[in-house]
Amino acid sequence: MKLSVFCGVSVDGFIARPNHGLDFLDTGGQEPHGFEEFYDSVDVVVIGRKTFEVVLQFGKWFYGSKPVVVLSNGRVDFSSVVGGVVEQMGSEPAEIATQLKARGFKHAYIDGGITIQRFLSAGLIHKLIITRVPVLIGEGIPLFGPVPHDISLQHIATRCYKGGLVQSEYNVRLDQPVEPTQSGDQTCGRSPRAL
Repeated sequence: MKLSVFCGVSVDGFIARPNHGLDFLDTGGQEPHGFEEFYDSVDVVVIGRKTFEVVLQFGKWFYGSKPVVVLSNGRVDFSSVVGGVVEQMGSEPAEIATQLKARGFKHAYIDGGITIQRFLSAGLIHKLIITRVPVLIGEGIPLFGPVPHDISLQHIATRCYKGGLVQSEYNVRLDQPVEPTQSGDQTCGRSPRAL
């Protein structure tokens, strides 16, 4: 099973404000940058409890009918989820990945700061797609945290968008076959091809 991250960050590396606010990610009128295509490629979403609580504030269920696993050792209330398929798991990342693979899932979208950090530290993330939003917010929840050792990344592509978004894609495990979404590095002055 493949586990991937697709996330937006401020230029100074934060995925959310200290209060978990995501308003800085909405720069208004940004052109499509591949999220829909990425989301169509996954068959399960794995998020942390804090991310789940933020998503509930969006007004409607963000993930549609795609299965969502919320990670928490405490009780999570799913009563406000309308039209979603949600369950809870509380194991370590390796056990969660094993359980999802045993159930036939092929591609998991890993989302949320602590969740990404835990799966990355456990050596389970295969691909990172990071979109930098042209803003500095000074403080917040970082995308990356401490890791048990250096994690080598293989650059696959960088795409730039008219609104200022800069997206870089990396394979995390160099022993995995590389399938670039486009040939070579993308020069930011050219018109990029979305995922």
